[in-house]
Amino acid sequence: MGVTDVRIRAHVRSTGAAPSRWRLLLDLWLIARPASWLVSLVPFYVGHLLATRRLIAGQEQCLPPGHRCLPELTPVLTGLVVWGPLVWLAVLAINDACDLDGDRRNPRKEDAPLVGGRLSVREALVAAHLTAAAALLVAATVRLSFALVTLGFLALGWLYSVRPPRLKDRPGFDVATNAVGVGGLAVLAGWTVVRPIAGFPWIMIVEGVLVATALYIPTTVTDYKADVASGYTTIAVRLGPRAAYRLGLAAWTASCALAVVLAATGQVFPERVFWVQAVSAPLLVAVYHRYLGRAREPEQVVHGIVVVSWVFLVPYLVFVLVYTGTI
Repeated sequence: MGVTDVRIRAHVRSTGAAPSRWRLLLDLWLIARPASWLVSLVPFYVGHLLATRRLIAGQEQCLPPGHRCLPELTPVLTGLVVWGPLVWLAVLAINDACDLDGDRRNPRKEDAPLVGGRLSVREALVAAHLTAAAALLVAATVRLSFALVTLGFLALGWLYSVRPPRLKDRPGFDVATNAVGVGGLAVLAGWTVVRPIAGFPWIMIVEGVLVATALYIPTTVTDYKADVASGYTTIAVRLGPRAAYRLGLAAWTASCALAVVLAATGQVFPERVFWVQAVSAPLLVAVYHRYLGRAREPEQVVHGIVVVSWVFLVPYLVFVLVYTGTI
């Protein structure tokens, strides 16, 4: 906890004054963790790409320059707001409220708004409920299927944190909750924001869940020591960091193999990208093993995930360019 936070708490105790409006907004911003929004917005973009075959939303409708394209862009912009700040503040605020006791034992969370005492559990819960309601109301202005997918994501996020289900503390379910939400529902949201659900290529849910599983499991290794101290039973705590890594590697290998098969058969993936997928698959597996196989400290795991994600983007950038007819 920083000196500034100590002074704020002392001021509140001595005067009874509430934190300023700007302080509250800043704390809510920190709880929403803007860096995590890409976790859902990248698969959201993939779903939109699958539905439209366009690199940029509304690019055809906005040509020639000066053509009015706001009506075509509005649903997508709405989707970005819903699947960025709104859903993440909703699920992370309730997660922080439910995890407060454990977060107090986690050195990485010492400056968090609830741990620092700048925000109460009640205020976090109010923010979570209000933001969830806002996300659903805004999503409903697009179409019902989009709102239902959003509801599914919010429900998983709350089941992950809230007791008695508390899926975060149930090995296997902790991984499945995040993998389905980010790797599955986020892709489906990107599709339904512009099209009805009919015609969605469901095999991409499998691909997305495998990728999300492989990238989520290392994060449980990051918090392994803190989770053990707090009594949380995540997949890494139950299996141990080494076995958890093997499970992540298996999911990563399966996702690479599936991409090769889809490209070879021309299902979703254009056949023209077969050789790109075939060559990159073993490379991606090797990079995952190299950078995450021995990572134990939080900094090592985070660095490994970043490296793996950037390498992963190379073959999928080729897929995007071919799929949209750019090359």
